[in-house]
Amino acid sequence: MHTSILSFILALIFALSVNAHWKAPTHHNGYLNYTTIPGLFLQDSPTTNASTFNFTASNFGLIPRRYPSDSTWPNPSPGAGKPTQWQRLTHHITSLNTHSPPNVRYALLYLGRHGEGYHNAAEAFYGTPAWNCFWAERDGNGSVVWADAEITPTGAQQALAVNVFWKSLIPEGVPLPQSYYTSPLRRCLETANLTFGGLELPRGREFKPTVKEGFREGISAHTCDRRGTRTAIREAYPGYGIEAGFTEVDELWEKGHAETSGDQDLRSKEVLDEVLGGDGSTFVSVTSHSGEIASLLRVLGHQEFSLSTGAVIPVLVKVTTLKSAPATSTYEAFTSVSTCAMAPTVTAASCNDCSCCK
Repeated sequence: MHTSILSFILALIFALSVNAHWKAPTHHNGYLNYTTIPGLFLQDSPTTNASTFNFTASNFGLIPRRYPSDSTWPNPSPGAGKPTQWQRLTHHITSLNTHSPPNVRYALLYLGRHGEGYHNAAEAFYGTPAWNCFWAERDGNGSVVWADAEITPTGAQQALAVNVFWKSLIPEGVPLPQSYYTSPLRRCLETANLTFGGLELPRGREFKPTVKEGFREGISAHTCDRRGTRTAIREAYPGYGIEAGFTEVDELWEKGHAETSGDQDLRSKEVLDEVLGGDGSTFVSVTSHSGEIASLLRVLGHQEFSLSTGAVIPVLVKVTTLKSAPATSTYEAFTSVSTCAMAPTVTAASCNDCSCCK
């Protein structure tokens, strides 16, 4: 009797561990294939150094150039000046959508990383090996809490600087987002609010973001990647929408376990499908994380381009709906994560995987 009960409990635990991964939603018909349209932004070029690139000093990286649609720019009214580069880009994207076949559309994504969080500051303070292998699995150090980390004062200033940058581009005719999305983690909720709050946005472009689980950071064993409750998000940001099916508690984060990069890319594909397959907006803002944006770029076919805290990258995406999908991978169970019983004193990158304390 006791043996059968024990067997049942062990089987239940195993089943829960296997199923504790991202649940792929079902939605639109057809398979959405993504390709990135290069040649519009400096971030598209392999010669651009991501580590030194300043998107606010380079007009979002927008390349001064002519577009095939320039000849169809409407005749200006008497006394009107020449269209700006941003106005011509908007016209170009509109023209692409107007003349594309029914199964093709184009969308400009603004992918923004959150401002510096307390977890970022802690990693810089302790060093990556000690952070990855010891401190990151804890909620804090007694003085600072980094579980579902908030942004630091520096992070807040980074987000406010982007707010000023957006404000400077509005007179230039920058295509403002029609839809706004954010990760459910606090550092993104805060960053999005500081970035877009207070901007004088036209009707139809108001900042009314939707919280989406799929845009969260790679689900690691780090407590900074464990989100708060639905109730806490609603109370802190009553003006934010929360996607249907968003659970009250975080059912994805597991102590000592992490999703694989392959699973993260599958998750990124699914959330992009939800947005680009069901939203209908041409200009979309996403406030997310370094790891998740890297995953989104892989799925979109964009070259690797790392973002510093508070940075934003624009990406023009061609979305093609195919009748049949290629062979796809399936989600796997989360993998166990190596940690150290004590914070390692080794600072070499070779210990980032905690091998120095095994």
